[in-house]
Amino acid sequence: MLIVRAMGGLGNQLQQYALYRKLEHIGRDVRLDTSWFSNADLQAHMAASRELELNYLRPLPYREASGEEVRALLGRLWEEPEKIAGKIRRRLKLSANPAFEETEMYHEEILHMDNRYLVGYWACEKYYADMMDILRADISFPPSGDRELQSRNEAVMRQMEETQSVSVHIRRGDYLDAINRELFGGICTDAYYERAIGYVRERCPQARFYLFSDDIPYVRERYRGEEYRVIDWNTGKDSFYDMMLMSHCKHNICANSTFSFWGARLNPHADKMTVRPSVHKNTQVCVPEVMKELWKGWTLITPRGEVL
Repeated sequence: MLIVRAMGGLGNQLQQYALYRKLEHIGRDVRLDTSWFSNADLQAHMAASRELELNYLRPLPYREASGEEVRALLGRLWEEPEKIAGKIRRRLKLSANPAFEETEMYHEEILHMDNRYLVGYWACEKYYADMMDILRADISFPPSGDRELQSRNEAVMRQMEETQSVSVHIRRGDYLDAINRELFGGICTDAYYERAIGYVRERCPQARFYLFSDDIPYVRERYRGEEYRVIDWNTGKDSFYDMMLMSHCKHNICANSTFSFWGARLNPHADKMTVRPSVHKNTQVCVPEVMKELWKGWTLITPRGEVL
């Protein structure tokens, strides 16, 4: 059996779910472990506590790992869940460690493993690029219980479908906090967005840009003109509807954020342009040839505004 741990925010949870579905699709006996969301100790390193936001979506088809299944697979590591990843890998031989921790962008070997507990975010497009039609059928958004909000989202979705719409995700908020700045800051620069918008506009002169952000005053000041519209009404627990709106755009410009990666992935248009930064974290080294192989079909732009 393989067990995939679900953790983090909605974008990360969708990637863990996608890996689960990939493993299931190739015939593996696999479960999704959601216990991280009820364990305060495991979330202690997070800037904010997280919920199982997969539950915000329409019901997804997956088998949840029971406590007994997790305990049987992890053995004595069950008693030290905070050590499943990290230090424990240095104390046990890899072959004897039932927990496998993601350390690279892509681990092809996990597709051939058995009896492992998989810990990671699995952001790489290559894991499930061949599964996107299935995943788009799985992942859908329920109507809002707020009729005014539902009506507003439906109206803007119609506009997006009728125009050359482009989503632009600008994530600032928690990325400006000290805990995240060192890892995620300085990647989606002004130069990145200027080149990304210019790249799309060169190929689609009639483009209209829909701006999504956790810093609305900043984007209102920074992006002015008739071609820009700021989406500012999906807030709090309704924020996931921004991903739905992104998916209805014809093209997508992403932040270094799995949330907007999924907005782009759920976009079904065959001729879409999907733009992302050349790295997700400052700890990554971008090798253009490798990134283009792992993210086929995506346009990669550096923090300096260079198209790879």
